[in-house]
Amino acid sequence: MKKMLFRLAPVCLAVFSLNAIAVDLTANLPTRLSDIKAGERQVELQGEPVMLQQQAPDFKVVDQAFKAVKLSDFSGKTVLLSIVPSLDTGVCSIQTKKFNQEVAALPADVVVLTISTDLPFAQKRFCVQEKVDKLLVLSDAVWGDFGSNYGLRIKDMGILSRAVLIIDAQGKLVYQQLVPSLGQEPDYAAALAELKTVNAKKS
Repeated sequence: MKKMLFRLAPVCLAVFSLNAIAVDLTANLPTRLSDIKAGERQVELQGEPVMLQQQAPDFKVVDQAFKAVKLSDFSGKTVLLSIVPSLDTGVCSIQTKKFNQEVAALPADVVVLTISTDLPFAQKRFCVQEKVDKLLVLSDAVWGDFGSNYGLRIKDMGILSRAVLIIDAQGKLVYQQLVPSLGQEPDYAAALAELKTVNAKKS
C-alpha cells in the first residue's frame, strides 16, 4: 500500500500544479462590473473589452476534435460570433439552433461561429443530438483565450457572457450586442440585418 501511495503522489502534485496555474491565469485578468445580470446579480467581466471599429484581436479556441481554430483562419471573410454561456441550457440551445438555421440563407463568404466554455466532448454530443451542422461550434475551455481577449469571461463562474459580435472582412469589430441578462435571447433580427449590411459593403 505504501508503494502505491508513493507512485500516486507525483501525479496528484502535477494535477494540483496545473490547477494552480489555471487559477493564476484568470486571477490576473483585469475586471469590470458590467450591466449584465445573472438572475438579479450584476456580473463582473474579466479580460480586455474591444471597442467598436477597432481591429478584432485574434484568439485561439478548439473544435470538437481539440484542433486549434483561430480568428485569423477566416481572414478576408465576414464573421459572426454567437457567444453562449453553456449549450446545455435552454436559451443557449435555442440561440445556437437559430443561427444554425440562418446559415443556409447567408452568402458563402460569411462564417458563423458559436463559442462557449463547454468541453468539446459536450459540444459534439449537443451538435449530434440537435443536428447543428451548418456552423462551427468551438470551445474556449482549453486556454480561455477568447474570453480574455474580448473581455467576456464572467468572474467566479468560468463561463462567457451572452453576446453576438460581427467582424468585417478587414478584421474590425463592427457590431457588438451584449445581451443584458444571461437568461435572455439576443436580438436575432438586428444581428442578422447588420451582418447582411456589413457583408454587402465588401462587394
